[in-house]
Amino acid sequence: MARYLLKRFGFILISLFFIVTITFFLMKAAPGGPFASERKLPPVIEEQMNEAYGLNDPIYQQYFDYLVSTAQFDFGPSFKYVGQDVMDIISRSFPFSLILGLEAIFIAVAVGVLLGVIAALRHNQFGDYVAMVIAVLGISVPSFIMATVLQYIFAMKLQMLPVARFESFAHTILPAIALATTPLAFIARLMRSSMLDVLNADYIKTAKSKGLGKRIVTYRHGLRNAILPVVSYMGPLVASILTGSFIIERIFGIPGLGNEFVVSVTNRDYTVIMGTTVFFSIILLITILIVDLVYGLVDPRIKVASKGGK
Repeated sequence: MARYLLKRFGFILISLFFIVTITFFLMKAAPGGPFASERKLPPVIEEQMNEAYGLNDPIYQQYFDYLVSTAQFDFGPSFKYVGQDVMDIISRSFPFSLILGLEAIFIAVAVGVLLGVIAALRHNQFGDYVAMVIAVLGISVPSFIMATVLQYIFAMKLQMLPVARFESFAHTILPAIALATTPLAFIARLMRSSMLDVLNADYIKTAKSKGLGKRIVTYRHGLRNAILPVVSYMGPLVASILTGSFIIERIFGIPGLGNEFVVSVTNRDYTVIMGTTVFFSIILLITILIVDLVYGLVDPRIKVASKGGK
């Protein structure tokens, strides 16, 4: 296990190196500069600001300095927020994104698995058709369209929930549902397909022939094996939740990290763009590692340590 973890952490470090490098040079290749959008900024002042932030240094020097500072989790100062570092912005905004993301993941997994199981147990019946219609709609409708529909129905017409902001648990319900819709639909279809395969397996038929009840066979023997593809999907699920939160947080006025990323792109705040990109990448890579470890615990047939030792 220790050898496997060391190997995976090595892959994570290599991946982060390429992510940091590509992000840095993409920002440098972008037209304009961080101060180009300022109105009527005198050239002398712009030159002084470039000098103060080290933007006049040779590109290799800027790259080396950024690698060193990133290794120390220091993403530098913001170009637009005076007196604030990128880590200050991340520390301030990430808790909002974390709460919203965890809530969306819970909704997507819980409801998606439930719909998938119902569809499999009611195969080619009314319950199956209803669950698959919901899944098709969830996949077909983009999250930002779903967000506006939810705002119009539940906030404006029914006035059941707040339309925007992040001041209480009620404010998180609509954005979490909008964010969870697409992965929920995918999990439902994935769970249905997996559950149908498991229910037709020989060991399920053997369990039924031994006189075990339908509920025990379905949930103790069937569900545990059918949910393995959903567990392996948790890594991409986190990625879709993180990237989807950019638009959702903007629509609902949530001061999360995704909203800060969108604002930083508009403001050409390059340090914030690079810092949030690296931060999201770290979360994604660590999540994938955790999912692999959990997968080995859920399915005893998979030996993580031995797989790493090959």
